[in-house]
Amino acid sequence: MAHTNCEHLLADLSDYIDGEAADAVCAEIERHLADCADCRAVVDTLRKTIYLYRNLPQPALPEATRTRLLAAFTFDTAPDT
Repeated sequence: MAHTNCEHLLADLSDYIDGEAADAVCAEIERHLADCADCRAVVDTLRKTIYLYRNLPQPALPEATRTRLLAAFTFDTAPDT
């Protein structure tokens, strides 16, 4: 059964997955997940993504790419005059 009002979960989803949400929030999310296959898929995918990110080795970044990336994040902080 799909719900049209799933957006209310998004604000607390990160805390829920990290185990940091209040008990009442966890209970509300779990009630919703029991009836909403779409949200269960989102939570499952997010959990798997976090697991993979934390457990897989980080790929090497070529030095030229690293240099370009750092240059892209260098902002001119002087005020416009």
